[in-house]
Order: sequence, then C-alpha cells, then structure tokens
Amino acid sequence: MPGASDTQAVRAVFFIDPESKIRALIYYPLANGRNFDEIKRLLQAMQTADKHKVATPADWRPGDKVIIPPPGSCGQAQERVAGAGQDYECLDWFLCFKSLPK
Repeated sequence: MPGASDTQAVRAVFFIDPESKIRALIYYPLANGRNFDEIKRLLQAMQTADKHKVATPADWRPGDKVIIPPPGSCGQAQERVAGAGQDYECLDWFLCFKSLPK
C-alpha cells in the first residue's frame, strides 16, 4: 500500500487444519480491521465442505444450498441431470445444488 509503514505488521488470518495444512489466508491492510463475520462464515463453510464432501458457493451461510461436486464421467453427468428434482436441482450437468439435512 502506498505510504504504508515498512516496519509494522500486516494483519492476517490463517486457517490451519488438524493435519497442519494451511487451508486459507486472509490479509488485511494495517489501517483496516478484520471482518469476524466473514472469518466465521469461512470456517463454517470449510467444515461443512469437509464433512459433507461438497462445495459452498459465494456468500454461503449455514442452511443455504451447497454445490454437489462434478461427476467423473459423461455417463454420471447424464444420470445426475436425469435424476434431478427431488433431492437436488441442476442448472447444468456440472452445477447441481442440494440442501443438507438439518
């Protein structure tokens, strides 16, 4: 940042999983505070993705629909789209959403 100090630390948030892998980094300029709502949201999203083997879309919050991982073959893609409706919905073969059990 122009005019920023050469000696003061930048604020950063690190998410380190139980296997000691860094999963996410968020950096903030020295002059700005951290967004704790976003930090909590990201933690919940990563925990949900790991537990249910899904992905979470932008701005996801607990209770929102999640993204089902893409299929591994053309046959699976066709089956996925044909089976959509009751448990999940598909916008296309590569983008399907579902609700998680409460």
